[in-house]
Amino acid sequence: MSHPKRLEMMQQLMNKHQLTAIVLSSPTSQHYVSGYKAITYSRPLFYVLSQKESAFIVPGLEEEHARHVAQVDRVIVYYEHPEQAHQGTNPVTSLLSYLQASVPGGKLGVEFNAVSMKVEKALIEAGWELVDVSDDLLGARVVKDAEELDLLRSAGKMVSLAVRASLEAVAPGVTELEIDQQGHRAALEEVSRLYPNTIAAVNAMTPSGVVRTVMPHVYSNTRRLEKGDILIHTHHVVLNGYIAECERTCFSWEASDSQKEAFSVMLAAQQAAFATIKAGVPMCDVDLAARAVIQKAGFGDYAIHRTGHSMGLDIHEPPFFRFDETALLQEGMVFTVEPGFYVPGLGGFRHSDTVIITKDGYELVTNVASDLESMIL
Repeated sequence: MSHPKRLEMMQQLMNKHQLTAIVLSSPTSQHYVSGYKAITYSRPLFYVLSQKESAFIVPGLEEEHARHVAQVDRVIVYYEHPEQAHQGTNPVTSLLSYLQASVPGGKLGVEFNAVSMKVEKALIEAGWELVDVSDDLLGARVVKDAEELDLLRSAGKMVSLAVRASLEAVAPGVTELEIDQQGHRAALEEVSRLYPNTIAAVNAMTPSGVVRTVMPHVYSNTRRLEKGDILIHTHHVVLNGYIAECERTCFSWEASDSQKEAFSVMLAAQQAAFATIKAGVPMCDVDLAARAVIQKAGFGDYAIHRTGHSMGLDIHEPPFFRFDETALLQEGMVFTVEPGFYVPGLGGFRHSDTVIITKDGYELVTNVASDLESMIL
């Protein structure tokens, strides 16, 4: 979706809710509608769209970046150094002053899932009636346009490269962090060669051993692999904000018979999910297909998360492959497919691949071997 189309979507959103303006405080939403992505932590930024113009309220250290990148009509700056303090030092005050001067009163669209209670209170006290537009904005991002899909395909190629490189490093005595680093280096070198002037990032995690792999989300650490260890390696590659994910469960040198059996269940569950995917299918069907395989094998109590999540500008975006999600799949949606289960004393088992939903099935954008033979390293 081009910038003009995203502005048109925002205008339609204002008309739908009879809003005089929309204020976005989520960095992801700001990036989506303006093309500008800041490194944010303690300093708030506000994107404002009215019937008259668009504006970005940013701190002084982001001023040049915003003026150079953000597709907005005005950049309004608050400062943290005394030389410019007379122009304003408080982001909320700057927001209220701009709204008072430029936007007639009435209904204001905000993201209830992102706006702070402090900002909400200030807007209400200033006389605004607040309307939640969180779901509308998330819904606009669900189906990707051609440009977004191309970025996700490229990110898929790079994350596949990263995973393959990381798995080559698996050996007794190697740390989890060293495994991650090998994939980081391979992906970043190739991104630099193939995609000049592209914002790129990588991250990974590789919990290892029967204790750490039953914790689905833990950071890599300096634990050294032992012969016979199970590990779940995860990599993400981000290109111009768009993220692809790939994960593999593997073993250092050898696996027990019980682990091989559990691995085959996990792989069959992922294949059952793949076989269910196509446009028009309820999202719950994908989860239930994978879950049926896991339940039949007796691991149902250990399958503690959904089968997948949407991907795009955030690693986890709605909607989800979840047992109670009845919305229908549409062409151009992007999901991970990652049924998993985690058995104390045995280990965790999860592969993840990123797919684009098509009319008759899916397009796989990650490409890493997944069979047991290939995963005993």
